[in-house]
Amino acid sequence: MTAPLFLVFGLLLILSALMTILHRNPITSALFLVLSFCSLAGIYLLLRAEFLAMVQIIVYAGAIMVLFLFVIMYLNLKHDVETGVQIAVRRGVGWLLAITVGALVVALFQRQWAPGPVVGLTDATGNTEAIGKLLYSRYLFPFELTSIILLAAMIGVIVIGKGRQGGTIE
Repeated sequence: MTAPLFLVFGLLLILSALMTILHRNPITSALFLVLSFCSLAGIYLLLRAEFLAMVQIIVYAGAIMVLFLFVIMYLNLKHDVETGVQIAVRRGVGWLLAITVGALVVALFQRQWAPGPVVGLTDATGNTEAIGKLLYSRYLFPFELTSIILLAAMIGVIVIGKGRQGGTIE
């Protein structure tokens, strides 16, 4: 029974991901992204990763998509007119950033974060407990680094939002 469900979820994931990047309307693309998040959660359930499936639905399909829709509506994309130079500069900076992030990801994941085996994983009673023990033992540094990056992103959004409204930052 899992093989046909996997094929259905996989096909739905691929089609909704393609529609996300090929559709012209940003709101419709965001809704297709929600569908792809939900189909990925279905695949996680088939792999018996219940915690990841629920986090996928709650965090990504819920909170992150509300944020995406808010940003799309806030930016009002119909007013932007760019020249060829601005597009070329933006594209160049994007490629440079992608190469830098890719190099950092490769460098970060080529090494062990904690020496030796993780203590206490053998007596874990469930999937969620095992993930929690791993997250707060071996992967504590990347977890904290991610929280700092998210904090910097929130501060950046607040600064940009204040600048667009004409207000001052206090």
